[in-house]
Amino acid sequence: MNKIRCAIYTRKSSEEGLEQEFNSLDAQREACASYVASQKHEGWVLLPAAYEDGGLSGGSLERPALQRLMQDMRDGHVDQIIVYKIDRLTRSLADFSKIVDVLDAAGASFVSVTQSFNTATSMGRLTLNMLLSFAQFEREVTAERIRDKIAASKRKGLWMGGNVPLGYDPDGRTLKINEVDARIIRTIYDLYKEHRNIRIVKTEADKRGLKTALRTLSSGRMKGGTAFSFGHIYHILSNPIYAGRIRHKTKVWPGQHPALIDPADWDAVQEQLKAGAVRSRAGKGRNDDGQKKQVSLLTGKVFDETGDRLTPSHTKTGKGRRLRYYVSHRLIRSSGPKDPSGWRLPAPELETLVTSLIRTHLGTASVRANLISLATTDEIVLIANKMTELSNKENGADGETNRIMLGLIERVLIVPGKIQITISASAIAEILTIDAKRISDEHLSLQSDFRTRKRGVETKLILADATGTCDETLFKNIALAHRYFDLIRSGKTYAEIAEAEGASKRRVQQLIELAFLAPDIVRDVWEGGQPVGLTSHWLKSHAFSPVWTAQRDLFRAL
Repeated sequence: MNKIRCAIYTRKSSEEGLEQEFNSLDAQREACASYVASQKHEGWVLLPAAYEDGGLSGGSLERPALQRLMQDMRDGHVDQIIVYKIDRLTRSLADFSKIVDVLDAAGASFVSVTQSFNTATSMGRLTLNMLLSFAQFEREVTAERIRDKIAASKRKGLWMGGNVPLGYDPDGRTLKINEVDARIIRTIYDLYKEHRNIRIVKTEADKRGLKTALRTLSSGRMKGGTAFSFGHIYHILSNPIYAGRIRHKTKVWPGQHPALIDPADWDAVQEQLKAGAVRSRAGKGRNDDGQKKQVSLLTGKVFDETGDRLTPSHTKTGKGRRLRYYVSHRLIRSSGPKDPSGWRLPAPELETLVTSLIRTHLGTASVRANLISLATTDEIVLIANKMTELSNKENGADGETNRIMLGLIERVLIVPGKIQITISASAIAEILTIDAKRISDEHLSLQSDFRTRKRGVETKLILADATGTCDETLFKNIALAHRYFDLIRSGKTYAEIAEAEGASKRRVQQLIELAFLAPDIVRDVWEGGQPVGLTSHWLKSHAFSPVWTAQRDLFRAL
């Protein structure tokens, strides 16, 4: 007679009653053991190992004892699983199919001592599937009932557990204030009301040594006691629990716990968060694709030589990157052939160029001395200090400096070869906190010459006195080209160079042509004086003569 090694598996969803001397797991095991004893004549032998999962749901296979049992089956130590009811093994049809796969692979089977069916027949398999369907239905109904109970309890203002928010201690189904931790929360709110900037709040919190709550996990490991992150500070500032309220999904209900922050103050903080630079929805939030929204700060202020307004526009690259432009309105309005005199200017570059011109203009000593009519010495010093402050101020992620500087502009006029900027008297008077009538109109306008360079469909403005910067990518490619050329002269082939360098043969062939650039052109690249259109991409995609004079004539037209 073949010996059939039987393993008993028991499970209980909750931990309630497990501390008793004879609990539900013991009752299940006793019933299963009696059934195995009754089948002794069939060669059934009970294995001494206990496979018990107490306090674990049947909705998942992530149970220690079940995983150990399945591994023992794979290793060939178990021939048959004995359960009290099929739902002790699992309450999910999908999970049961996974268990059956393990059983089939190991040549094992299972038995439910209170539900008699034979899975070898079609009727038996139907019965099993029906039992599992009802078990899964029962689990889902129970879950819905629990979710409804939590929602109803929160509507009554009860705290339904979870991580205890910093500043409180649990008190049954509500919370009580922990005065030691509450001081940290109140300090964070006070800092935000003072500075209205989460970045500054974090800096100040770090200076004061404020730390997160120190918690002991079920594993005994300690967690917390670290500096607050930006996200944690924002969560604290936006958590209605500190205003004595309970949040459930998108709804907020009055809570039964005491408010740590006055509800009116908390509501005011929410308005500040919405209006703040980082979280604002009015132009400084995020686009539908999750990217940070970029604002065209010169909207309605830029005009061309025909009097046409340059309208903000944007397009997206294949990788989803958003590119902003200022485009002559007639180019957008017209559906026919485009007017060649229309402008299409990259927005970030135009805004940076205009900001730089204003900063330079207002930083000039003669402008500082004569900007205010009959200015006193103190007023001249005030202007100098204010302009120095703006010049030294970091722009930051929210573009604060750009908004201030571009907010001074009343009008920008772009004509071929020249850009003219008019500064608003009222805007600059507001910054200097003086009467706008005292601002000298003579120093509210400036202009600068520029040259243009076409780059695809857009036009780039280059100030006449602007100093170039080295195109590092182009210069590195030129150096690489000379190295490849030296290898060619030593007898290497394109294929051998490509294999040694980890590059394609085509790339080696493209780059090696850069070794024939004229020395003065290479020097211009190093010093940043090369034509704007002379880039690695242009050189790789256009043929050019190895004759230096021909190169100079060709590149001069870029």
